[in-house]
Amino acid sequence: MSSGSEQGGAPVPRPAATVVLLRRAGEGMEVLLMRRVRSMGFAPGAYVFPGGGVDERDAAGDLPWTGPSPEEWAAVLGVDVPRARALVCAAVRETFEETGVLLAGGPGSDGLVLDTTSEEWERDRLGLIDRSRSFTEVLSRRGLVLRSEWLRAWSRWITPVGEKRRFDTWFFAAELPRGQLSRDVGGEADLTRWIDPALVEEEWARGRMPMLPPTLVTCGQVAECGTLAGVRSAKRDIVAIEPEVRVVDGRLRVFAPDGIDYPLPS
Repeated sequence: MSSGSEQGGAPVPRPAATVVLLRRAGEGMEVLLMRRVRSMGFAPGAYVFPGGGVDERDAAGDLPWTGPSPEEWAAVLGVDVPRARALVCAAVRETFEETGVLLAGGPGSDGLVLDTTSEEWERDRLGLIDRSRSFTEVLSRRGLVLRSEWLRAWSRWITPVGEKRRFDTWFFAAELPRGQLSRDVGGEADLTRWIDPALVEEEWARGRMPMLPPTLVTCGQVAECGTLAGVRSAKRDIVAIEPEVRVVDGRLRVFAPDGIDYPLPS
C-alpha cells in the first residue's frame, strides 16, 4: 500500500491511519496521547495519537468485519474500496499494537468485555508487530470481528512537501471499549497520557507537550465537542489538508490552509 517512488522530486506520501482514542472522565472526556521516543526518525519526542502506516495485508478481503461496509467507508473517506478497507483495518490494528486496546468484539455483542492482557494476546500483539501474524488470523481464531461502527472518520492530513518522510493520514475517533485499559506496550513511545483535550493547547504552548499541528488541531476540535456524545454527533467532511512549511524569523513553522501557523517541535 506504500510506494518509494517520487513525484516532482517529493516523496509520495505513505497511506496511514491514526485513532483519537477517547474515554469518559466525569462529565467530560479524556484523549490518549503517546510521546514518541527520541530515536524515532519521524517526529521524535512529539505527542501523537496511536497509529501508523498501512500494511499490504490490511486490505485483505477476508477480514471479519461488522458495521459500515468497506464500500460505505470508501464513500466517506474519499478513496477506493481496497484503500478504505486497509485504512480501517490499519487504524484498529495499529491501536492494538501500540496500546493493547482492541476495537473488536463478538458479532452483535456490544456487552462483550475483552481482556487483552493475557500471554496469548501478548504473543499475538507482538506477532502483528513483526508481521509473523495477520490481523485476520488473530481475530478469526477467536471468533471476533473488527467493529468498524466503533470508528468515526474525523479528518485527513498530508505531510508537507519537503519532508523526507511523508504520510497521507486519515484520522478516526473512537471510544475506549468497555472493560479495556490502555497499556504502555508499543515500544515507539516512552510515555502515554490521558488528558482533557481542552488542556492540550496550554500544555503545548508552555512547551510541556510538543506535538505536530494535526495533533494539536484535532485535540482542539474534539475539545469543542464537549462530550463523547458531542464527538459522536459532530459533522465532519473529510477533505485532504496539506500544510506548508516556511521559515519565519529563523524558525520552521507549519502553515495550515486556514492561515493559522504553528512552530514545529524542536
